Amino acid sequence: MSGFLNEEKVDIESAKVDIRNRKVDIESVLSEKGRDFSVKTTIHIHRLFEKFGFDEVFGRSAVMELLELKASGASKLLSNLVKADIIEPVSGHGKGKYKFKM
Repeated sequence: MSGFLNEEKVDIESAKVDIRNRKVDIESVLSEKGRDFSVKTTIHIHRLFEKFGFDEVFGRSAVMELLELKASGASKLLSNLVKADIIEPVSGHGKGKYKFKM
């Protein structure tokens, strides 16, 4: 029985390693595409990425809640991130949904 628990711990460790690798990926994306962003916007991008990563889809309401922005601020941020090629619109999840580009 304890062998089974050890296997799960190993899986959790490998997941943590994977998350670290993906954080490195967002750093490289930002260094290529995010040169013009303010410090505040860069922090917002990091917070969004920590929450959603490359796989999860998010919309304006999630951005508003996570970053404590008003609707207009969240919309402007999303628009700027699409223009900078950091996030992309996603179809099939309703209007106004996005995910980070790999």
